[in-house]
Amino acid sequence: MKVGFISLGCAKNQVNCEQMIWQTYQAGHEVALGADGCDVAVVNTCGFLQEAREEALGEIAALVQEKQAGRLQKIIVTGCMAQWWKDQIAQRCPDVDGFVGVSGYEDIAQVIDQAMAGERPALFGDIDAPVPETDRVVCTSDYWAWLRIAEGCDNRCAYCVIPYIRGKFRSRPEQAILAEAEELAQAGMKELIVVAQDITRYGLDLYGRRTLAELLPKLCAIEGIQWVRLHYLYPDEITDELIDVIAREPKIVKYLDIPIQHISDRMLRAMHRRGTGQEIRALFRKLREKIPGLVLRTSLIAGFPGETEEDFEQLCEFLLEYRIERAGVFAYSPEPGSPAADFPDQVDEDVKRRRVELITDLQLRIVDDYCAGMVGQVVPVLCEGYDEETELFYGRSPADSPGIDGLVHFEGEEGGVAPGNFYAVKITNTYDGELVGVLYEEEETP
Repeated sequence: MKVGFISLGCAKNQVNCEQMIWQTYQAGHEVALGADGCDVAVVNTCGFLQEAREEALGEIAALVQEKQAGRLQKIIVTGCMAQWWKDQIAQRCPDVDGFVGVSGYEDIAQVIDQAMAGERPALFGDIDAPVPETDRVVCTSDYWAWLRIAEGCDNRCAYCVIPYIRGKFRSRPEQAILAEAEELAQAGMKELIVVAQDITRYGLDLYGRRTLAELLPKLCAIEGIQWVRLHYLYPDEITDELIDVIAREPKIVKYLDIPIQHISDRMLRAMHRRGTGQEIRALFRKLREKIPGLVLRTSLIAGFPGETEEDFEQLCEFLLEYRIERAGVFAYSPEPGSPAADFPDQVDEDVKRRRVELITDLQLRIVDDYCAGMVGQVVPVLCEGYDEETELFYGRSPADSPGIDGLVHFEGEEGGVAPGNFYAVKITNTYDGELVGVLYEEEETP
C-alpha cells in the first residue's frame, strides 16, 4: 500500500509529518510526498489562521475529488485543524475517513489500517502529554533540518489559540535533543534550526529553570553541524547569559527571530503580551550592541482590536528607527476560541488591509536598504541548487531562513559548485530584495 503525505503550516507540523512518515514506513508501507498514485492520503493541517484553514479545506476537497474518481481510497486528516475543527471538517468533507489530533502521531499506521478496514478512526490523545520521542524522515532538505526542542505554549496571547490546540509548554529532555542532533549531523545535515513556540522558555518545566543557554553550546559542539539558527525567542525571556552565548558561539548564525507583534504599550497589554515597548527597544539596542552584524526578524499584527492610528504610527516609527531587516506583517484575524475574538472595537477590514499595505511597503524599503548595504561584502552561503533559467547557483546566507527570507544568487563554474556545500560569495548587486554575487577568490582584496 502506498501512503502519500501533505504537510501544511509551521515547522512543528513538518516535524510531526516527518515522524508519521517514519512510522508508516516502519509499518511496511510505501510512502510518498503528495497524493499522486497513492492509496491513502494523509493531510497534516494547520489551524492557526482562517487563511490556513481554508488552504487545508482546499487540499482536502481536491483529495475528495480524487477519491470520488476512484484514484484514491482513503483520506486521513491530522494536525491542528483536526484537533480543533474536527466537526466542521466532518460536516464539510464527509468523505474524510479518519482523524488524528496533535497527539498520537506515533499511531498513524494503526489509524491507516483501521481506515482501510472500513472503520472511521478518530484518535485524540492528551495534548498535555510529554512529547513522544520517535524517529523521523527529514523531508525539508538534504542539508538542513528543523530541531524541535519543545511543544505547546504557556504564553496565552489574546489573539492565539495554540495553547488550546497544542497544549501546555513541554520541553524535550536535553539528552533526546542532542541524540537527535547527532543523528541529523551523521545524516549530512549542515544547519539545524532550533524551533519551538517559545524556545526561550526551554527547560523551565523539566529542570525548574531556563536552560537554552546551556543547550546551545552542546549543539554547537556536534561535529558536522556548521550553522545553528534560532526560532522563536520571546523578548521578555532573553537573558544576558543567552545573549552572551549567541554572541560568542560562531556556529550560531547572527539571525534572531523575535516575535514582538506590536510596540504600543496599549496594544501589548491588550494582546496579553509581557513587557513594554520601551523594554523591547532596550532589548533590540542591547542585541545590536552585543552581536555585531545581527539580522533581526519579527512578526507584527496590524488592526488588532482597539488599534488606533496613533498606535499604528508608533509601529511604523519603530520599524524606521530600528531597521528590522526581516518582518512578517499580518492583518489581525479574530480566531474562534481566542479571547480577542470577543473584544470590542474590532477594526474594519478595509482599515486592516490599508495598514498591512502601508507597513509592508515600509518594510520593503528597509529590506532594499539592507540589500544595498550588502553590496561589496563577502558572505558565507549554503548552496541549495542551480537555476537553469538564470544560469546561477543559489543558496542562503546567515541572514536567510528557509522559506521565509530571500536567497543569494551567484555565478560559479559548473562542476565546481555543489549543493550542500558552503561558499564565500562577494555581493555585487541586488534584485527584488535578494542578493546577487560571484564566488570570492581568496587572492582578491575584499
